[in-house]
Amino acid sequence: MLQNIFDSHAHYNDNAFDADRDRLLSALPSKGVAYIVNCGTDIETSLASRTLAEKYEYVYFAAGIHPEDCGNKNIEDLEQIKSLLSHKKCVAIGEIGLDHYWPEPPRETQLIFFEEQLKLAAETKMPVIIHDREAHEATMELLRKYRPKGVLHCFSGSVETMREAVKLGLYIGLGGAVTFKNAKKSVAVAKEVPQDKLLLETDCPYMAPVPFRGNRNDSSMISATAEVIASVRETDPQKLIDRCTLNAKALFFGV
Repeated sequence: MLQNIFDSHAHYNDNAFDADRDRLLSALPSKGVAYIVNCGTDIETSLASRTLAEKYEYVYFAAGIHPEDCGNKNIEDLEQIKSLLSHKKCVAIGEIGLDHYWPEPPRETQLIFFEEQLKLAAETKMPVIIHDREAHEATMELLRKYRPKGVLHCFSGSVETMREAVKLGLYIGLGGAVTFKNAKKSVAVAKEVPQDKLLLETDCPYMAPVPFRGNRNDSSMISATAEVIASVRETDPQKLIDRCTLNAKALFFGV
C-alpha cells in the first residue's frame, strides 16, 4: 500500500459524503493518506472546511469563492473569506478562478471576484488554488499580472501553458483525469512537468481515477493516479508520492 499521500484538493463537505463522512475521514490515515486540503467554494463551504480541519488533525483547509458561485455574491462577502485566512489551519485562498464552460455567472463577474481574491493573496501572502476551465488565456493574463504563489488545480491546459505557469512559479495539480482513455493532453503534461512543481489531488467526490471511474472519489484513490503518472515518468509510485508531498508542504506549509 502506498503511503504519505497528500491530497492537495478535496471537497469532503460535499453532500456525497453525508452518509459516512466521519467514518471515511477517520479511516483514511490507515489507507496511506497523510494530508488533505479541503477547499471552499463559497462562504458556507469555506466554514464547513474549517470545521473539518478543526476536527481532523491531518486535514487543512482553503477559503475562497469559486467562479461558479460568485453570481449571487457581493464583493463585500470577501471580508468573510478574509476573516478565515488567519486560522491556523487555513493554508490557501481557494478555490478561485475562471470558468468559461458555463454561460453563467457572467465572465465580467468572475473576473472581478478572481482579481479581488488575487489581490487578497498578495495582501496576505497566501497561496491560491486556481480553477481554470476553458479559460486558459484569461486566467494566465491575471496570473502574469499578480504572480501569486499557488497551484493550477485539475490542470487541463497544454504542455506549453504548463511551462509558462511553472515559469511564473506555479504548481500543477493533476488528478484522476490522467487515467482516462482520452487523456493525451494530461498525460503529456504529467510527463513533462518538473518534479518539484507537481501536486497530486482528487477533487473528490468527483473525477475518480480508473479503475474507480464513475464511483465516488476519495483520497485513498490517489494511489491509482500516482501509479499512472509514475509509469509515464518512469519512476516508482512511492517516490512520486513522496516528491509530491514535499512539494505540497512547500506550497501550503512553507517548509
